[in-house]
Amino acid sequence: MTSMSFPRLIARVTLFAAFVAPATSILGQIPAGSSARTIQTEVEKSDPRVSQIISKAEDHFRKGRLNLEDNKREQARDEFDRAVDAILESGLDVRASQRLQTFYLELVERIYREEVPLGHGAPQANVTELVAQNVQSPPQKTSPPQVGFLEQRFEPSPLDELSKLVLTPDEQNVSDADVLALEQAKHNVNFAFTINPLIQQYINFYQGRGRATMESGLRRSGQYMKLARQIFAKEGVPVDITWLGQVESAWKPKAMSWAAASGLWQFIPGTGRDYGLRQTAWIDERNSFEQATLASARYLKTLAAHYQGDWELAMAAYNTGAGNVDRAIVRSGSKSFWAIYPYIAQETRNYVPNILATILIAKNPEKYGFKGIRPEAPLSYDRVQVSTATSLQLVAEATDTSVDYIRAINPELKRDVTPRGEAYTVRVPPGKAKQFVAILQRIPGDRRDSARVISVAPGEDLQNVANRTGVSVAQLQAMNSGVDLKSTTKLVVPSGSVRLTSWRRAKPSSTEPAAAGLTKIRARKGDTISRIAAARNLDANEIARLNGMTPELELRAGQEVKLPVTGAAPSRRR
Repeated sequence: MTSMSFPRLIARVTLFAAFVAPATSILGQIPAGSSARTIQTEVEKSDPRVSQIISKAEDHFRKGRLNLEDNKREQARDEFDRAVDAILESGLDVRASQRLQTFYLELVERIYREEVPLGHGAPQANVTELVAQNVQSPPQKTSPPQVGFLEQRFEPSPLDELSKLVLTPDEQNVSDADVLALEQAKHNVNFAFTINPLIQQYINFYQGRGRATMESGLRRSGQYMKLARQIFAKEGVPVDITWLGQVESAWKPKAMSWAAASGLWQFIPGTGRDYGLRQTAWIDERNSFEQATLASARYLKTLAAHYQGDWELAMAAYNTGAGNVDRAIVRSGSKSFWAIYPYIAQETRNYVPNILATILIAKNPEKYGFKGIRPEAPLSYDRVQVSTATSLQLVAEATDTSVDYIRAINPELKRDVTPRGEAYTVRVPPGKAKQFVAILQRIPGDRRDSARVISVAPGEDLQNVANRTGVSVAQLQAMNSGVDLKSTTKLVVPSGSVRLTSWRRAKPSSTEPAAAGLTKIRARKGDTISRIAAARNLDANEIARLNGMTPELELRAGQEVKLPVTGAAPSRRR
């Protein structure tokens, strides 16, 4: 988790998560011989300091309101950031003080209520659609106006559970031979760190009750690891530190923590903006693939430079903030993670050894008992630049997939439409870019947020299409001028009031054979596309595209799933 502006959506999600989840932090395990067991927490020792922090936060909030009243939105946002940072960078565990936690949640709610959206509308950019395959476009410089926020669906961050993890006596059982093995294994990691028995304790955890978490992470990492390694290497960050992403988010782009940290790399809004991640009414680049990964690498590099190349301290600061680590260094008198261990928050105590354990397992899964784990294929997509607001429904229909799938490969979008009044690069299924651009060129820019695309069957004429869709022949002709119905499979229609977008032939019987090259199975309770694909040695992303859904979507018991016919038997029983 990294430091915060509070868009209205984030505030609402944060408040909900904080109130429904247990707020009490449970103490984790402390290395043998640590003096932390007898050290009072900062909250226990200094309630007057809580009052001081609250007063400081209130002062920044008051200045933010005054700036907002003067229509100085950027200055207001900066002050609101400082109000929140006054708490998160205080060195205190917010959840360890009921008074501080209550104030924090109320502050978030007040900021949420103050951030009133501005009006819609902005001149549309005159931009021609561009096509690229898996090539990052230059970042857009112009920010769209604030126009309010819609609900997004987020998943809990694993960091919230990590902060409460208590290792069992069996998990804490570490022999001298185990420590010696760690000393040997660390030479395969491409950055220096100090071995501590706590690292083996987390390995023990993952070999036991945490096995499912580790297996899922090793599989999901395949989608993002190639991209992450390329970016980290280019930025001069050890590529093994990419496994920080597994501990931060379990490789889920929509992961959200109690403190409003979001995305694969769990940036909180202020730090996200510091590292170039745009957060507007339309997008939140903390949830992106490329931009957030680049920001994470640059942030880690900055922290490592601050600590003279000590990556353990850099990772600790990534989680709790450099200010908290600096204060712990002063208190301990040593610039070493294991020396500052008693003086940092419990979540951070668990965080660094957890990452080191994850790296060691990931470098040699079979050595630690994780056999036959097949990483999922890297995410694959084409990129198309659209010149103005374009609905994801239109993108999905034009590229033969579902809105859910388009959302999944464009996780930074906060609405089912691209930003209004600016060019934006949207991801589409691989091999579909040219098809999408050809259809998009038929649609006037001001209608791309509402137009729909329908499929046309061989032999259909415009009257047939009009009869089944409810769109008149005149409208079809107007929206598809110059299109030869004999050479196209798709038509553009003017609105969302379409009865049937796909032509369907009546089935003569329920025993009609499946399409050539495909077979169908019924999902069991708890199945996902990823789980089904892994059981059959298939590509989860390909199966997801085939079924118009995301790899991690939980399926209904009995739900029909299409699979390609490979001629091979499943790799193991399901």
